[in-house]
Amino acid sequence: MMAVAVIWGSALALYLLFRLWYDNWSGPLKADEIDSFIDATQDRFEASGNNVSVLRAFLEADDGREFIMLNLVKAQMDDVKDPVTGQMVQGLSLLQRYSKRFMPVLFRNGGHPVMVGRKVGGYIDAWNTEGDPGWTIFGLMRYRSRRDMVKLVMDPAFKEGHPDKMLGTLATFSFPTQRVLSLYLGPRVSSAIVIALGAAIAHIIWLSV
Repeated sequence: MMAVAVIWGSALALYLLFRLWYDNWSGPLKADEIDSFIDATQDRFEASGNNVSVLRAFLEADDGREFIMLNLVKAQMDDVKDPVTGQMVQGLSLLQRYSKRFMPVLFRNGGHPVMVGRKVGGYIDAWNTEGDPGWTIFGLMRYRSRRDMVKLVMDPAFKEGHPDKMLGTLATFSFPTQRVLSLYLGPRVSSAIVIALGAAIAHIIWLSV
């Protein structure tokens, strides 16, 4: 019985560790955190044509919950000058290099891609909106919290990769969302299933010995 307790106890501990990483335990952002972040990034946001007041409103409305960022991107398919090597490379390759910097920082702060895909046709149903600029890819990125988004933007690896993003992107827009309906099993459920399955297999192996 001791072995059984160890197997299932370890499985429970592993799942609890996962939830400690995956869930936000720090609550909503505080006013001083928001002010500090805006002061540090305002010039960067305004230089790319963004309205800082929209960002501030989103941060001030923090409810401490996770959210999904919807990103639409029109990649630069022509050659541009690589800011590191000085050579001419396809802009898309710089966007891919930026993603390689972005993803580890996203994971480190409890985030992950939900879905990434490429566009395979023009607008099928659209009205009262601007014409399709030629979007290339879309991405849904899960953030553990708005605080974790702030941490990501302030991370040195993210800031170092920002020139690659700018050179590799002709147009983009992003806005935060929260799920209302979802038919896929999220990591909380799928990780529990995988861990429980592993523990069950270990249990069966122990019984067969």
